[in-house]
Amino acid sequence: MKIGYARVSTVDQNLDLQLDALKAAGCDRIYTEKMTGTRDDRPELQRALDSLREGDTLIVYKLDRLGRSTFKLLELTEELNERGVEFVSIRDNIDTSTAIGKAMFRMLAVLAEMERDIIVERTQAGLKAARARGRVGGRPAKPKKDVERALKLYDSGEYTVPEIVEMTGVSKATIYRALRKREQAGK
Repeated sequence: MKIGYARVSTVDQNLDLQLDALKAAGCDRIYTEKMTGTRDDRPELQRALDSLREGDTLIVYKLDRLGRSTFKLLELTEELNERGVEFVSIRDNIDTSTAIGKAMFRMLAVLAEMERDIIVERTQAGLKAARARGRVGGRPAKPKKDVERALKLYDSGEYTVPEIVEMTGVSKATIYRALRKREQAGK
């Protein structure tokens, strides 16, 4: 069975081009979604994946319809391979049922892994260099007087936490962290 998956990022965008291509590719069933590709919790993609059986083919118009992250994309296609499901990307001319398609996809996997390793190396080197110069990273702390003002407003009982956040610019997380710290210091 050929299962198609089409996705656009916003409700204003149109699926027609993808649907026409998937129908022309002979899809028996097509799942559609209007949701960003950066989200991992895409219900229609999950339904499409759940419907696939050994010997089936998942067809998309373009690789980026499955996801924005190369790592996630390769992880997904590896899962399909393990399940005995072929993969076709119409626009990218990738078809894992052919020897060339499989080889191409494996090369992409190797390049993606190398890219990930290089990013990790650069990040580690950058952090090490920053620490050597005395920088520890993270966001700068809110001024103590702002946090104290937020706690006074909280203690007054006149304002909700969202109102305090709006008035002081101190985040909800910072307020609750300061409250916990104060509580622990009082014990």
